Amino acid sequence: MNPVQQINRVFLLACAPFLGIFIYMLSMHISVKLPDLNNTSVPAISLASEMRAADPLLEKATTNASQIKMTIEKFFQLYEKSTNDTAVMVQTATAAAARPSAIYDSRITAKLGQVSRHVSSSNIDLKLFYLNEANYKGYALKVDMKSDKAMKMVLGKDKLGGSETTLDAVRRTGAIAGVNAGGFADDAKTGKRYPLSTTVIGGKYVYGFEPTFDNLAFIGLSKDRKLIGGKFSRQEDLDKLNPDFGATFVPILLLNGKKQPIPSPWATSPARAPRTVVGNYKNDELLFIVTDGYDENGNSGATLAELQDKMIQLGIKDAYNLDGGGSSSLIFEGQVINRPSDGKLRPLATHFLFFK
Repeated sequence: MNPVQQINRVFLLACAPFLGIFIYMLSMHISVKLPDLNNTSVPAISLASEMRAADPLLEKATTNASQIKMTIEKFFQLYEKSTNDTAVMVQTATAAAARPSAIYDSRITAKLGQVSRHVSSSNIDLKLFYLNEANYKGYALKVDMKSDKAMKMVLGKDKLGGSETTLDAVRRTGAIAGVNAGGFADDAKTGKRYPLSTTVIGGKYVYGFEPTFDNLAFIGLSKDRKLIGGKFSRQEDLDKLNPDFGATFVPILLLNGKKQPIPSPWATSPARAPRTVVGNYKNDELLFIVTDGYDENGNSGATLAELQDKMIQLGIKDAYNLDGGGSSSLIFEGQVINRPSDGKLRPLATHFLFFK
């Protein structure tokens, strides 16, 4: 056989099975029976009966929800009443707790006489009084500090060696009042005015700690707004009082309501003078007294012994003498209250300032 015949034979052998199957399928009679939809039975669902069965459940749920709502409303009414009752109790307790302090404050205020001027804010409460004693005239500034922003001490022009009047310091810082603070020493070569001995500003020693000498005393406030002061031979002893600010002068006048000996030079030289002293009450309020005097020759003003007696009479616990003479300065609401013995305010190295 030639090649073409061989190819035809192979093709026929390969296709024969498929042709056979095809012929067989054509010869068979296949029938497919579909279901009769008309005779198919589908179970019926009754929605009405199901809804009737659900009605009691819905009514019960509605009743429960209504009861829960009433319970919640009663609970909030009770809570509101309890809150109001508690607030009233707190107010009553607060008023009762404050009453002894208010009574004490009214008593010490009454001893000072009539309030001349009064400034009160969330930071501070200041009351100004005029003193008209037999041998001197003066002014008292009662200070109730309500926050740590109420009072601070500043250097003259905020720099070491600087000086300015208390009025200038008040104006520069926006303070509501001011009083002169510690003593000072002048540098003859530079003309600068430096704070005397140990000085603290913002909890830091301005130029280190100096042990007490010549009856000097440190006078300042602690970081919890309490008057602190005294003689200190070691820095760690002063550090224990947690000073925030303070200056140095002489002498100590009262400790725990008892008079302290006045060093002889300060008792007689000068005997009388313009003075500035500070003390504290047992409730930690402060009292500054500034007295007038027309010079520093000992002929006008107050003696330190007289101021000791006055502060004991007023109920002061601890008291210290600050710089006096021409340095005595009292500023209130932008006005100079005292009569400076120099005829004008003296530029100073340190000032106590009060802020509204």
